[in-house]
Amino acid sequence: MAGIKALVGLSFSGAIGLTFLLLSCALDQYGVYWPFFVLIFYVLCPIPHFIARRVSDDGDSGSNACRELAYFLTSGIVVSAFGLPIVLAHVYVIQWGACGLVLAGNTVIFLTILGFFLVFGGGDDFSWEQW
Repeated sequence: MAGIKALVGLSFSGAIGLTFLLLSCALDQYGVYWPFFVLIFYVLCPIPHFIARRVSDDGDSGSNACRELAYFLTSGIVVSAFGLPIVLAHVYVIQWGACGLVLAGNTVIFLTILGFFLVFGGGDDFSWEQW
């Protein structure tokens, strides 16, 4: 039952983050859809972790080069997702209000992705693969 509550909570927070992103594009005073390009970063974010988990065989060793590379690539993707709306607002492609909404949406979405990996990413008997 706890897994269902976590799944519902993560779904709700993901919907809130996507609502922020949608508001940054669809409100009349903003009216441009350039901020939707951060969706690419949402899709790319978990891919290095999945590849590193698939490639590395040792379970809980202290440091693993493949895992460290995955953390580095994931952090680069997250920083890029926060940097893109700031650059777009700096060159006046989007307004600063839309940039703020995208940054709020990014924060909620990436915390949701982190929560997903913390709740369902463990190697115990309760994992996301059962869903």
